[in-house]
Amino acid sequence: MMMDSGYIVLLVIFISSLVGHNLTVVYAAGIVIVLKLLGVTEFMHIFAVHGLKWGIILMTAALLMPIATGDITFKTIMDSFKTPLGLAAIAAGIFTAATAGYGGGLLHGSPEVVAAIVIGTMLGVFFLHGLAVGPLIAAGLTYFIMQFFTIGN
Repeated sequence: MMMDSGYIVLLVIFISSLVGHNLTVVYAAGIVIVLKLLGVTEFMHIFAVHGLKWGIILMTAALLMPIATGDITFKTIMDSFKTPLGLAAIAAGIFTAATAGYGGGLLHGSPEVVAAIVIGTMLGVFFLHGLAVGPLIAAGLTYFIMQFFTIGN
């Protein structure tokens, strides 16, 4: 019996992540492999369509927790407007959110870019010790780069 290429790629990602000690990607690849082995294609389709939104919701909730616990107060928030670091972080947040928004549009409009972004994200995770949270931003940056070259022509 021949293994389909999806399993091979997922196993390479799983093993590479394990060797590289990137447990986030190990868990993610492991979950996808198990779902694929279980053959729950309907759930996999639902997850593919809605998983990113669910992930963003969970990540945003995690970011809001310090406000809920009182670790970040209204004063802390207001003080962030008073320092160069705080202002740079606000600007970076605005740029990142806008970039990710364009990235989501690119991913929906050009699904062939997904494979290249996954490869780039994995290379950044494996060799630069990055985190696999950047695909939307990578897609947004790809959008801006392509816009730059399109306008130039």
